[in-house]
Amino acid sequence: MTNALFVVSEEGYWAEECIEPLTTLDEAGVDVTVATPTGEPPVVDEVSLDPDDVGEEQVERYREIDETDERLNDPVPVAGEDAADYDAVVFPGGHGTVWDVNQDSDARRLLRDAVADADGVALVVCHAVGLLAFTREESGEFLVAGRDVTGFPNAWEQDIVDEYDRLHDGRKLPYWVEDEVVAAGGNWDAELESETSVTVDGDLVTARGPGSSSEAARTLLEELSIETPA
Repeated sequence: MTNALFVVSEEGYWAEECIEPLTTLDEAGVDVTVATPTGEPPVVDEVSLDPDDVGEEQVERYREIDETDERLNDPVPVAGEDAADYDAVVFPGGHGTVWDVNQDSDARRLLRDAVADADGVALVVCHAVGLLAFTREESGEFLVAGRDVTGFPNAWEQDIVDEYDRLHDGRKLPYWVEDEVVAAGGNWDAELESETSVTVDGDLVTARGPGSSSEAARTLLEELSIETPA
């Protein structure tokens, strides 16, 4: 059976970016394991559960899955996982990733090894794309250097943070994803004129943000040669 590892933030994951790929892979028969940096349950970003943005039915669905899914409620620590044991490694986004997942050495190892393995593939979504700015090949070169990628753009970030780069909860954003990925040599194009943005470069799949989550999941299934559920 095809399997996948989801590396999810304990500091605030974006509901759609985790749950849509998770359930899409479930429906396709993929065996999913959830990991977090410390092994504690991931925390959903309440901003991603705004009924004005996603609708009351979706909010109810996301909350139910967040609260009842055994994998989300009893994750494994990333340090104990090996990319070679999985066909795919998935990094859902959310602002929380900039504080934990993107800074985690084992998350970087999992990403590097998934992309390096001829049989593996990695999907990185939204703010988790910032992980690419801190992940290096064994040679020391940045993994993202020369690769085509998309992710959460500065044009959107500037509408969220205040003049001091503070989020709604008062936390200061330590870096902007686009800036860091470009500085590490990534060929960045968030396709701002397009409704969705998913980019494939070899064994690396990146997605811009929430609205691209479902397409990203379908693209990952295609990369795994699995038929997308109807």
